[in-house]
Amino acid sequence: MITYRFPVREQLVPVHIVLSDDDRRAFREWVLVQAREGRRVAVDTETSGLRMFSPGFRLRVVQLGTADVAYVLPVDHDRQLQELAAWALETLPKLLMFNAPFDCLVMGRHLPRVTLESLWPKTLDGYILAHLCDPRQRIQGGVGNKLKERAEHHIDPTSPDQQKELIAEFHRIGKTKDTGWAHIALDNATYLTYAGADVILTARLVPMLEEQLRKLSINPQLVPFEHQLAFVCALVERRGMRVNRRTTSRLSGRLAEDAVRFAEAAGRYGVSNVNSTRQLSEALFGMGEIIPERTASGAVQVDKTVLMRLADVDKDWQPIGSRAGNPLAMAVLRSKRAGKWRTSYTEAMLATADADDRVHPKIGTLMARTARMSLSDPPFHQLPSGDWTVRHCVEADEGRRMISVDFSSVEPRVMAALSEDPVMTAAILRGADLHNLTAESVFGPGFTSGQRKVAKVVQLGVAYGGGARTIAAQTGLTLPAAQAALKGYKRTYPTLARYIRALQRQVQRDGYELRTPSGRRLMFDRDAAYASFNGEIQSTARDIFAQGMLEIHERGLTPYVLAPIHDEIVADAPAAEAEEVAREIGDAMRMTFRGIPIDTDPDVGGRSWGSLYMKTAATMTEHDEWYAAHPDAARLAEAARA
Repeated sequence: MITYRFPVREQLVPVHIVLSDDDRRAFREWVLVQAREGRRVAVDTETSGLRMFSPGFRLRVVQLGTADVAYVLPVDHDRQLQELAAWALETLPKLLMFNAPFDCLVMGRHLPRVTLESLWPKTLDGYILAHLCDPRQRIQGGVGNKLKERAEHHIDPTSPDQQKELIAEFHRIGKTKDTGWAHIALDNATYLTYAGADVILTARLVPMLEEQLRKLSINPQLVPFEHQLAFVCALVERRGMRVNRRTTSRLSGRLAEDAVRFAEAAGRYGVSNVNSTRQLSEALFGMGEIIPERTASGAVQVDKTVLMRLADVDKDWQPIGSRAGNPLAMAVLRSKRAGKWRTSYTEAMLATADADDRVHPKIGTLMARTARMSLSDPPFHQLPSGDWTVRHCVEADEGRRMISVDFSSVEPRVMAALSEDPVMTAAILRGADLHNLTAESVFGPGFTSGQRKVAKVVQLGVAYGGGARTIAAQTGLTLPAAQAALKGYKRTYPTLARYIRALQRQVQRDGYELRTPSGRRLMFDRDAAYASFNGEIQSTARDIFAQGMLEIHERGLTPYVLAPIHDEIVADAPAAEAEEVAREIGDAMRMTFRGIPIDTDPDVGGRSWGSLYMKTAATMTEHDEWYAAHPDAARLAEAARA
């Protein structure tokens, strides 16, 4: 048996490579001993890349091990080793993984008899434990939640950087960090040692994380809660969403044209490169614009937030009405957006779609430090909330209709529940519009629709920890006017204002740590106590949404779900059942949090996801010209007008 050695804490741990018949017999004997004694065995995989559903994706290596030994099975194109790996996974009663959804889905697709459903009940995911201990990335001041980062911190800071050595091997064969995984030889010693090291580190790390959870007094119920949520989301990821390739290709071409067209429009104002901060700032100053925003180094700041203020549009690209929109700012915004949408969405969908034209966005159940969920590859959670353009590329299966069920104003309701503000609570319970209430308090009973928009920004600004300067930047108000609006908001909800101040003081006293109602641990930077209320809101709203997903699964509705996005469930169902399924999903998500009802808003569209966001013909913009050629256009337009 070929054996390599991985150094951990001055110990050389054996990494056995399973190849010959004798190797396989030895491996079987080892597995049987672990199973008989009920030991936990770490499992990991090496693959040809990260896009597991794309054509050509391969499972190359399966590795199993404990703290003291690793076995590596090069299963790529070897049916006998695939069978052996499957037998081991069936035989072992307890498994440890790090980022279990990926490995379980991969093995379920490429090993005989193995399924996500068979692996999950006996798997403990170290990533979940790490995030519960400290959700911060390294750049945020935390340990980081990657396996190597955690191992370096908890196990052995002197352990060699196997990944760095492996990337050097990729370069030697003319490949990159991203492409080398598919081409490195299966007998490469560095590659095989790297594979074995992962299970050795996982087996050593998980008990340390379990002990840390106990020392930190993290709510133990969060561990099974997060594992069940990750399982449900893995089921959803496996199903995927159907893409209309023709529609997507046409939109991709349109976006490429738009990127060029709007860049040319910016060129008429002296900006030959829309990504040049210097060119853009000089041109805007030449047009008489005043830009007080500066970067940390003191340079003029012309990021998206500044440009949207100058263009007089909000985050959903709707006119604010506070000033005349700057045409250069709008041209740059449109050019950049078209380019980003083409790269991040249309081209990503075409590249990642499987043989059945389905994309499978990766669902990160614990991504942000607040535990907010995300979708990546494609990053559908970054789509503007009301825009249908990219969403029209995604369709329900033949004979089915798209469904959207989201929470109604969940964050303001969480704000009311956490702060117990009587004014806000009473308004919610009687069904009043909180933004109208705020606008009336700040601007008087005769407030305009524009002033209501300002009130909405103020409400969200308070929730997100933003001050008057942020509100001014987002609304076009002068700083004194934004300060006055903020004071009016606090007068309307005095208990909320006191709660926020008290929470910030508490976080400072507790070492910039906060425990949410679910017992989740949040950590804040020393100069960012102001963000504590935002963190509590986001994390609590996320846990409410997660509980809704678990209830959906409990009721047997998961097979209808296509994706969880922010506080929305996107689903589809047979046309005859769509209305009923939407109501059932909405009912499953509906709940009460500390006396505040968390209601839902089910909606049923046509075949395309975009049909749920379609505007009436009277409000269609220039971007809707492309939509006229969509196969669903006539029927959906009629439905929208109805």
